Amino acid sequence: MTPAVRAIGLAALAARPLSLDELNSRAELLARRDRSYLVPVEVFADFAALLTDPRRAGGPFRALSLNGRRWFGYRSTYYDTVDLRTYHDHRQGRRLRYKIRERLYQDSGERQFEIKLRNGRGETVKHRRRVADGAHVLDGAGREFLAGVLRGAYGLVPPEDLRPSLVTDYRRATFVADGQRVTCDAGLVVRDVSDGRVVRADGGLVLVETKTRGQLTEADRVLHRFGVRAAEFTKYCGGFAALRPDLGTNRWARAVRVAFPRGAH
Repeated sequence: MTPAVRAIGLAALAARPLSLDELNSRAELLARRDRSYLVPVEVFADFAALLTDPRRAGGPFRALSLNGRRWFGYRSTYYDTVDLRTYHDHRQGRRLRYKIRERLYQDSGERQFEIKLRNGRGETVKHRRRVADGAHVLDGAGREFLAGVLRGAYGLVPPEDLRPSLVTDYRRATFVADGQRVTCDAGLVVRDVSDGRVVRADGGLVLVETKTRGQLTEADRVLHRFGVRAAEFTKYCGGFAALRPDLGTNRWARAVRVAFPRGAH
């Protein structure tokens, strides 16, 4: 267990529990503003303690709890074209960009097919549908779902040559207050499907994402007080940039060096 995995587990155990139904009613946030931070474990411990303090005005952030568990295993398989069009659309900052992935909740076995895109207000919008056991995410119904989302949002036709491109595994704890959600990921391992190469995130970093419908959240402000600023980092783009620097990293270069200091193997 890495220091970062241990840190998110301890923080989640110290918080009051929250059910999934309560999370969805208080902060489902399928359309939201996201900010990412690469937080050293020493800072994370103090950050989490402040958010979950019972004396916090408005009540403490609570930790998602399912069947007594407070942190969970996630696996995401991302789909891209042969020439990695969606990766390069993000690298180049194109307005009409999106990510396509299958998410497996490893503790329950639930699978979701998800498309993430940006709306005209700069918010991240997530569309998802549950995948039945044994089904392929890009079967007939999956492709129809994808086509409907991209056509409705952007007027685009989905690429024909989509295939698995990258797989990420990590542990997550989630903290919630009204209208705010903070996800805390640790133990990130990224694998390039094409050649099997792997890169592991620094075991002393927690990948924190703040999610809200508004501007800066309390969690953002707390991190800023600790001297931590938002990073240009996502697991898909950051992972691919670390595995294949020949693809180009642009504005992600510094965050990639921090998150993956040992490189790929």
